[in-house]
Parts: sequence; C-alpha cells; structure tokens
Amino acid sequence: MRRTKRIGDDRCGYVFIAPYYIFFVMFVLFPILVNIGLSFTDFNLKSISFVGVENYVTMISDSLFWISVKNTLIYVVFTVFFTMVLGLLLALALRSAALWGTKFFRGIIYMPYVTSMVAMSMVWLWMYDPTHGVINVLTEMLGISAQQWLYDEKLALGAVIVMGIWKGIGYYMTLFLAGLNNIPAYLYEAAKIDGANAIQCFKHITLPMLKPVTFFIMITGVISAFNVFEQVNVMTSGGPMNSTTTIVHQIYIRAFTEYKMGYGAAEAVFLLLIVFVFTILNFKYGNQGQDLDI
Repeated sequence: MRRTKRIGDDRCGYVFIAPYYIFFVMFVLFPILVNIGLSFTDFNLKSISFVGVENYVTMISDSLFWISVKNTLIYVVFTVFFTMVLGLLLALALRSAALWGTKFFRGIIYMPYVTSMVAMSMVWLWMYDPTHGVINVLTEMLGISAQQWLYDEKLALGAVIVMGIWKGIGYYMTLFLAGLNNIPAYLYEAAKIDGANAIQCFKHITLPMLKPVTFFIMITGVISAFNVFEQVNVMTSGGPMNSTTTIVHQIYIRAFTEYKMGYGAAEAVFLLLIVFVFTILNFKYGNQGQDLDI
C-alpha cells in the first residue's frame, strides 16, 4: 500500500519532468547513437555501406586530423588559462565598492559573451586586417611593424586565441564574482585582526573558498574550448597551412564539404569521448572544496 501510494504521489512529478527527458532522448541521445552508428559506415548522402572500424583506422593515420588535435589542445590550454586568470583579476577589481561605475563595467565586459560569435569574428577579422586594421594601427603607433596576423602561420592561431579570451572573459568574471560574493566577510575580518595582509588573505582565504567555482569554470571552459569552430571558420577557414584548423573544423570539412559523413562521424566520436571524460570529472569532483574546514 505504501509503495503504491508513493508511486501515485510521484506521478505528477514524472509528468512535469517528462518533456525534458523526451527532448533529451530525441535531440541529444538519439543523434549521438545515430552518429556512433554512422562512424562504422561509408556514408556520402547517396549511398551507405558498413565498413567496420575502417574510419577509425584511417583517422589514426590521418596527419591532418592530428594537426587539428594539436591546434585544439593549444587553443584549449592557452584560452582557458588566461581567461581564468584575467577573469579572476577583473572580478577582484570590480568587487571593490570604491571603484566608480562598477555595474557599468560589468555590463561592458560581459557584453561580448552574449554577442553572436559570428558577429564578433567579423569584427576581429576587420581589426586584424593587415592594411587598415586597428591592431596594426596601434602597433605602428608603438613603433612595431604591421603584422599579417591571420595570414602568418606562426601568428594566426595566437590571434584566434586572443579573440577567444576576449569573448569569454566576461562569463568567467561573472562566475568568479558570484563565488567571491559567497565568501563570508567575517573570514577577512578575522584574518585582518590576526595581522594578515591582502596577499595572505587572497592566498589562504580567497583561493581556497573559490576552489569549487574554479574547478567548475575550468571543466566547462575546457569542454567549450574543445568545440571551437565559428571563429576559425569565419576568420581563417583553418589556414594558413592548416595552422588554425581544429577538431570541429575538420569534422565540418570532412562531413559537409567532402561529404565523407562516416569519417566525419568517427572524428565526432573522438571529440565526444574527450568531452565525456571531462564531464565525468565534473560530476565526480565538481563539488570539491565545499567541505573546507573553516
């Protein structure tokens, strides 16, 4: 009787959560399973045939694919690290009530994050223009010669990374601000009474208390950075000399330009495994630091 009553009481809750799970199955889980199935086929929109693990064997020996993996890893490491550092510094600066126009600056810094990536890529494409771009104008004012930012294979990936940092810094800053506002003020007061200076407070109070937020930002930032595509496709198309091509860009080229859907699906499975690993890490360690003994 108790079991029957419990199920009856929960039935209304199941009805309310059903739309989410229906959406998840239809538009997330089902496409993933279809993609995994396609990765074992030779599919070109006209015909499809089962080829087993041939696509994965080809992917392992594909030098261009591994170039894209290397470029993606470089993008992930530099973008996530510098965005986190700058986001934290901005959060610390804007948290100060003494700073004039704090809300205004928060909005201005956050605005690029909510703006279309394609639109921002077009703006930065103009800024990097070797002839009339504002960046070369500024560097020439400083006595530095103009550079072919997006046309030099040694500079192109760095230029894309700078754009990625600028685009995401507002989001990181907002999350760090939320974390800073959740730190009890009495901890800083007690530390000052004990004679701690600002650096010691930051090292022994701020950083430990920000541990959960920092881990969440790092994991979600890494997952997002692995999916970099729009700015690469708009600004460089993967060039010059494949110096900026990424995993998602290669998936796009293989599947929607060369129409090698099966091979593109195999590359997508590779990316799925990377994202899955970081997602598991987030679930496993995402709450770390919340049990700090204060």
